[in-house]
Amino acid sequence: QVQLVESGGGSVETGGPLRLSCKASGYTATNCMGWFRQAAGKERAGVAVICTGGSTYYADSGKGRFTISTDNDKRTVHLQMNTLQPEDTAMYYCAFKGGRITAAQALWPWIWQYWGQGTTVTISS
Repeated sequence: QVQLVESGGGSVETGGPLRLSCKASGYTATNCMGWFRQAAGKERAGVAVICTGGSTYYADSGKGRFTISTDNDKRTVHLQMNTLQPEDTAMYYCAFKGGRITAAQALWPWIWQYWGQGTTVTISS
């Protein structure tokens, strides 16, 4: 059983940065970790994913503004978000999947096995 604990959400003004972190425990060696978000009234959507081999995948909404990374021990994943906009307001969830994924699958919420409790990100205009 994988446990995910998120931190770093909050409220910032338009254009500001936020850094989300998620610490995983109980995981298998080969895996992917990712960030998804769900705005009010919308479906959960992929934001960014990083896998054990170093591959990263980004949704178009975050390219050039968001960066996903892990600590050296691969147990903690970070999402650095810059130039935040009101449309980035959402509940952000950390997710974990054992094994490998393809680029086509990476941002599909339904393939991910474990989820964190979510952390709120609010961008004020």
